[in-house]
Amino acid sequence: MSGYMYPNEITLYWSVLIVLYPYITGLVAGAFILASLERVFRVEAVKPTYRLALLTAMSFLLVAPLPLLFHLGHPERSWEMYFTPHSTSAMAMFGYVYLWYLMAVLSFEIWLDYRREIVLRTQSSTGLLRLVYNIMSLGSTNISERALRIDDRVGWIVTLIGIPSAFLLHGYVGFIFGSLKANPWWSSPLTPVVFIFSAMVSGIAAVMLIYMAVTRLRREPIDMRCVDTVAMYMFYIFIIDFSLEMLDLVHRIYEADESFRSLDFLVHTKLFFSQIVLQILLGTLLPLILLFLTQIVKLPEAVRKRIYIFSSAMILISVFAMRWNVVIGGQLFSKSFLGYTTYKIGLVTHEGLLVAIGLTLLPLFFLWVLLKLLPPWSEAVDRQTAAPD
Repeated sequence: MSGYMYPNEITLYWSVLIVLYPYITGLVAGAFILASLERVFRVEAVKPTYRLALLTAMSFLLVAPLPLLFHLGHPERSWEMYFTPHSTSAMAMFGYVYLWYLMAVLSFEIWLDYRREIVLRTQSSTGLLRLVYNIMSLGSTNISERALRIDDRVGWIVTLIGIPSAFLLHGYVGFIFGSLKANPWWSSPLTPVVFIFSAMVSGIAAVMLIYMAVTRLRREPIDMRCVDTVAMYMFYIFIIDFSLEMLDLVHRIYEADESFRSLDFLVHTKLFFSQIVLQILLGTLLPLILLFLTQIVKLPEAVRKRIYIFSSAMILISVFAMRWNVVIGGQLFSKSFLGYTTYKIGLVTHEGLLVAIGLTLLPLFFLWVLLKLLPPWSEAVDRQTAAPD
């Protein structure tokens, strides 16, 4: 601690788990937006990633509230916000936004898209697996051509509704920070918009990495037309995200209110590595340059693969660093603008590094389970579950 700090500002109450919360919800929104490219906007080139993007979004959505629950002193009390809603509390409304997106949008779309495969697997499986698929079918066994056409049409409508719902889910997270005017680091009307676009970029990057990794593990060729198209959209959205962040930065510099000197000191000291080095130089400018090269130069396939893998990984690191700078950085200075504190992350505490790593890896375990139950490769499913007419 240095300078003058108020007693209640010495300890940071929002830890790395609160950094994970907007990070994970951002991956959910971004993955769903990628899936909508094929379903709503008919971008056929990204079709190999459509179902994988939906399952990835579901995997991360299941984990999204866990950082908040681990952060609470009494997580069992979290149910109270569902039964005692408070319209003036942004956090109290999270449960309803979350349940709407989980139950009414994402789960319903996945069920509609997989209903035929679920019914076929119910007929071909035995034992516990058959019971699981039976429950997943919800008693619906009609897979006639007319029924499947209805499923497809309803699924399109659900996806259309899901796009603004995805924006609402993560834009709401940005709204929580942007509406906290007591902290000058967060109180910007651009914060929700920046959160949305960075979420889209990180979600697309995560799905690209997962698609390339899973395809390699299955020993199948990577669809370069697909990853080239995904990289193109990721590049364009990343440009918008970077432009918005720079606009916010220029606005702060031009405004230069009483908090500017304190924030400027943080950027040059405590947040120099996380913001300047990780977020801007390595995580933003370098991937943008590499992705720009893939758009203007005809590079060999092997080189493009390496660029996509590296760029996606650095984008994920950059977005996490951005969330870190917002959540942790916004608590490192005093409201008096005369003092600074330090955040030291624990290792084995209930909000420590091991818990954060575990919550980061947990969605990958859920994704592995979902890939076993609902393979996103329809050709393989057809071969394994096809029944005679």
